[in-house]
Amino acid sequence: MSEHKGVWVYSESKDLTIEMLGKGSELASKLQTKLSTLLIGHDVKNQANELIGYGADKVMVVDNPQLKTFQSEPYLGAVTSLVKEHKPEILLIGSTRRGRELAARLATRLETGCVPDCTQLSLDEQGRLVTERIVYGGNALVTQVFQIKPQIACVPPRTFEKPAFKERTGDVMDVSVTQLETSRTETIEVKPIEAAAVKIEEAKVVIVGGRGVEKKEDFALLENLCHIIGGQVGYTRPLAEDRKWFKGDWIGLSGHKIKPVLYISCGVSGVIQHVAGIRDSQIIVAINKDPEAPIFEIADYIVIGDLYEIVPALETALRKLLTPS
Repeated sequence: MSEHKGVWVYSESKDLTIEMLGKGSELASKLQTKLSTLLIGHDVKNQANELIGYGADKVMVVDNPQLKTFQSEPYLGAVTSLVKEHKPEILLIGSTRRGRELAARLATRLETGCVPDCTQLSLDEQGRLVTERIVYGGNALVTQVFQIKPQIACVPPRTFEKPAFKERTGDVMDVSVTQLETSRTETIEVKPIEAAAVKIEEAKVVIVGGRGVEKKEDFALLENLCHIIGGQVGYTRPLAEDRKWFKGDWIGLSGHKIKPVLYISCGVSGVIQHVAGIRDSQIIVAINKDPEAPIFEIADYIVIGDLYEIVPALETALRKLLTPS
């Protein structure tokens, strides 16, 4: 069996691919090997030169009408075939819902390891990939080292800084997969969902409501405050899962992980699962009428009081301060 060599990057999200290219380039340089990225889909070749500008030495393009939308089996079969043929030693896969599914099934087929949601990646003295990830709801950090190759690591969005674009040259290789696997599911209909103008992971200011918000309509208080300071509203898992006010996409360990410049919690108790999703925020402001709320343990600024009194007062004060006279 030939030796594994090379660092690969793949995600169906172009932004996440670019973020991983920065770390992938660092790993490839230390290993003195090439950095490649997989570009899978239909009519996607026009993106190849941009990925080279962000650090890829080679872009492997798998272009097929059957790959226009993500379906597990065709994508899994294509990636498995390429990995078996070219034998990379490290494969970084974006930790999205689709990416985590792909990575886990790929590792099973290749009989290798897969580490989810890595927060740090490095190499040990033997050149093996060393990963770090948060476990136990944010209470511990586990370090894991791969024993066999290929080494598959999943990287969440905004874990690594996006590299600077540079004019550079690289190889663009059209790759044909002789036979794509048949999907076991069929897409009946695709409906667009209502999305915010800015992804919450990219928002500079995030205001989150928790169980202390008594009615869904009361989120208007948080939205009014957001309009003044240019923020975005989020919510905790209990409001989506227990009260059924929202459809998924909460802030926390099992949802979105954010790191805004300013995070304001309103009626959020601050259980460890939620804290794991906000721990990288630069400034944390907590508003809660419970003086023993766990969120106060990590907050930079503490406001003990009823959010129904504090938030309107804060809105009035900021409006006076920020509105030209």
